[in-house]
Amino acid sequence: MERRTFKTFGLFATAALITAFSACQNKEAKTTETKKTDSTTAAVAPSEKIVYVNSDSLLTKYEYFKDLKVKFEGKTKNAQADMQAKGQAFQRELAQYQQAAQTLSADQRKTTEERLQRKQQELQAYQQNAGAALQNEQATENEKLYDKVANYLKGYAKEKGYKMVLTYSKGNSAILFADESLDVTSEVIKGLNAEYSKK
Repeated sequence: MERRTFKTFGLFATAALITAFSACQNKEAKTTETKKTDSTTAAVAPSEKIVYVNSDSLLTKYEYFKDLKVKFEGKTKNAQADMQAKGQAFQRELAQYQQAAQTLSADQRKTTEERLQRKQQELQAYQQNAGAALQNEQATENEKLYDKVANYLKGYAKEKGYKMVLTYSKGNSAILFADESLDVTSEVIKGLNAEYSKK
């Protein structure tokens, strides 16, 4: 009997934050604003309206994502164990029939084979449905993860006066180079974890 294993949690890590997050705000120009240079200001100067977040670091340090990863690793493991148990039970039943087939009448063999064939089809359908249900749940959680991060960044960008927050991932990014002074990953992770710990 063909065995299919459920897709592991690996896609979860990459699907959530590959696209760029953008948070734009429309501010009226303040003509009375004075421009000062201060060596004690933040690494990103007010004139720099684009910053980035390293999604690799974000996914490894964001407690919400880590909890989701553990949750789905457990669900995947349980689903695989369940399918393995059902598959082994079917194989035992098939082996018993093969041993007893010689002693059965033609009608009995036909009836048993039809029953086993139906059972195998049901088992395959169950496996496919269980795998699809798990993938759908993962997709829903991916969307929630994306929304949590995007909504946080929207407020973060508004507070800081950034026009855009990009995401950077090694080997999978449109950003070839960015000055480290534009990296706000640590600050974002700290804020996301503080927000998550309150819930």
